[in-house]
Amino acid sequence: MEKVPMTVEGYRALDEELKRLKTLERPAVIAAIAEARAHGDLSENAEYHAAKERQGWIEGQIADIEDRMARAQVIDVSKLSGSQIKFGATVSVVDEDTEEEARYQIVGEHEADVKSGRVSITSPIARAIIGKETGDVVEVLTPSGAKAYEITKVEWV
Repeated sequence: MEKVPMTVEGYRALDEELKRLKTLERPAVIAAIAEARAHGDLSENAEYHAAKERQGWIEGQIADIEDRMARAQVIDVSKLSGSQIKFGATVSVVDEDTEEEARYQIVGEHEADVKSGRVSITSPIARAIIGKETGDVVEVLTPSGAKAYEITKVEWV
């Protein structure tokens, strides 16, 4: 079984989603199925079929989250340090062409949210900066072409 790196916050979010699915969504869909069954003929009962489809989706989500949690290698970023970039680091970079600054935290795949500055460890920017240090310049292949970034700061927050 392949371990998947994950921050403490990411694991906590998965756990909360799992609890929500099991305690709210699952009972609600079971009640909807029971109510739809009470309406009679199931072969032409759209409510019943929609509820069964929703139940299948919920059970799939539960199985997926349980699998990710079982394979999680939870890493507490607050206990990490050093000048070399690795999983969990928050890195500030400057685009060498536009002088535009950006700040990214390297997180697990399911935690990634570029709008909030959280990039997947498998993303092109993360793969380019892993192992580098402040002052290094990296080249990243983006959909709009190659970009050069200078690493200005490495934090462990």
